[in-house]
Amino acid sequence: MKQNLIADYLSCFLFRAASLLTSFLPLNVSLFFGRRLGDLIYFFDARHRGIACANIRRAIVMNNDFLQARKITRRAYQSFGQNLIEISFIPRINKKYLDKFIHIENRQYIDEAFKRGKGVIFLAAHEGNWELSNIICANLGFSFILFVRDQGFVRLNALLNSYRLKQGAKIIHKKTGLRQLIDVLESNQSIGMTVDQGGKHGEVVNFFGKSASMSTGAVKLALKHDCSIIPVFYTRIKGPHTKVILDQVYTVSKSGDLQRDLRDNLERLVNIYEKYIRQYPHEYLWTYKIWKYGKEKDILILSDGKAGHLRQSESVAKLASRKSAARGVKTTLSICEVKFRTSLRRFIFSRMVVLCGRHQYHLCLRYLRYALEAASWQSLIGFKPDIVISAGGKLSGVNYMLAKINQAKSIVLMRPAALNPKGFDLAIIPEHDMPQGRGLAFRKNIVLTEGALNLVDADYLRERSERLQQSGFLKGPLLKPCIGVLIGGNSRKFSITRQAIIELAGQIKGAAEKLDADILLSTSRRTPPEIEQLLKNEFEAYPRCRLLIIANERNHPDAVGGILGLSRVIVSSPESISMISEAVAAERYVIVFMASGLSMKHRRFLKSFQDKRYIYIKQAGELFSSIEEIWQNRPELNFSADNSRVSAALDKIL
Repeated sequence: MKQNLIADYLSCFLFRAASLLTSFLPLNVSLFFGRRLGDLIYFFDARHRGIACANIRRAIVMNNDFLQARKITRRAYQSFGQNLIEISFIPRINKKYLDKFIHIENRQYIDEAFKRGKGVIFLAAHEGNWELSNIICANLGFSFILFVRDQGFVRLNALLNSYRLKQGAKIIHKKTGLRQLIDVLESNQSIGMTVDQGGKHGEVVNFFGKSASMSTGAVKLALKHDCSIIPVFYTRIKGPHTKVILDQVYTVSKSGDLQRDLRDNLERLVNIYEKYIRQYPHEYLWTYKIWKYGKEKDILILSDGKAGHLRQSESVAKLASRKSAARGVKTTLSICEVKFRTSLRRFIFSRMVVLCGRHQYHLCLRYLRYALEAASWQSLIGFKPDIVISAGGKLSGVNYMLAKINQAKSIVLMRPAALNPKGFDLAIIPEHDMPQGRGLAFRKNIVLTEGALNLVDADYLRERSERLQQSGFLKGPLLKPCIGVLIGGNSRKFSITRQAIIELAGQIKGAAEKLDADILLSTSRRTPPEIEQLLKNEFEAYPRCRLLIIANERNHPDAVGGILGLSRVIVSSPESISMISEAVAAERYVIVFMASGLSMKHRRFLKSFQDKRYIYIKQAGELFSSIEEIWQNRPELNFSADNSRVSAALDKIL
């Protein structure tokens, strides 16, 4: 409150000083300083500059020309600076000034509108110097009342209102003046209102191809009192010369459905402003989040080509879509695979993102075009997302930059390489990735998960099970409970040995015979050929093995999900954090057979899951007894609440 008081006094003082200074300067010189003021604001106002540039790119710029978007943004700031200076002219604007510098196009529409005898609404958008509207109308010889919303700065607001009143304008305050507005219109006078920036309580209509909230006041009045609307647009010709464009008189159409009439008429009026904004984009005030309250959101997943990372990103996208749907917002999901030309260029780019900071991302953008493969760059730059999601440190820099240039929400999974997690709107980091980072859980934008996020839920399991059963991969219908077996593959230090698979095969078969169970088994694309052949030798002709999928020979997209859905107990190799996390999320009994060569991160993960009794870790030679004990005793199932944690975090940013 104290800061607002100081800012109020300071802004009021600066405005009076500007008025005094411009009274001694030629108009063109004053407006020259206005452009420089706009340049100064453009330089320091990095946050709103980014918003404006993203809005212009989404609405106006063709072929994703970022340089053009930046040029329009800077010119818009210069126009804004001139408009601020021009407001200081108000005390000395008279009819002579208006006759010389204000050029009204389609003046006859004013007379046409008043002839209807129902009152006139001069409707404007936040563009050009709309502050001149009350003075222009006051000097045209008809009664005009400006409908204003009081600003946060009380003294500055009072000063501006005093300027308006001195020039013969009348003011109605938004909070208390609705009855006065109606009286004005019924007496065939005119009022000035704006149509854009509807906020939370506006009506959502199409604006530059995407839904945005627009102010409904003018259309509601016109629907109820049948008054005329004249859309007005201001554009500076040169120096103090301003053209006021009056569009043809608009009378609202009525169908009897009030809500539909409100939306349809508002959209037609907004389309009129689209036409002028496209023609004079530098005049519009782009510095607010135009589509914040829209009913569509575009989600973009950045993929590094790793299936596990993609599944985690898809799980977050699924949760975000559900959250959005609950708010009446429709989401569209796209996936873009990002391929760098070389690892060195990727490394340089990631360091550039760190060095360039929050608002100089256009420099990184230039280098990214050089660093990415041509097809990947063309695909990436064609998206204008509202939410960007990526998994893995390699793409965190691309996520960060793409979110900035589109003013999108950024969600990163796993520890972001080089970048601080607080730079993202939401960072979802597994505990095993940040062993010393439990304190991060207190940061509002960070969620620490126990395992890898995934798509597994009841609907997922049901759908995948049904598809797998209908695929023709199964050897006949399943009549018995199943043991699911998921075999992964080798990594940099880890490898599955022949001895482990021989022991596993004997133990699984013994359990199946003892418990009268069937076996469903799948390998992964990382499974070595010798292990694949060994599994084929052991299980291909074994009658209780109702499913054997060798992923590198004949895979099925629903194999893992189907096995999880159809099995009572899951036996998994230990190297895949995502595979084990999916098995736990399926709320199945999960037994992981141990092997050597696992990284410290994997060992932390497995120990954590074992301590929480999500999984049972056994040697390959102990599988028979473990399966039998679980099968017969049915111990209590425990599973992670990661999805609930992430869902709660998404609530805060969407």
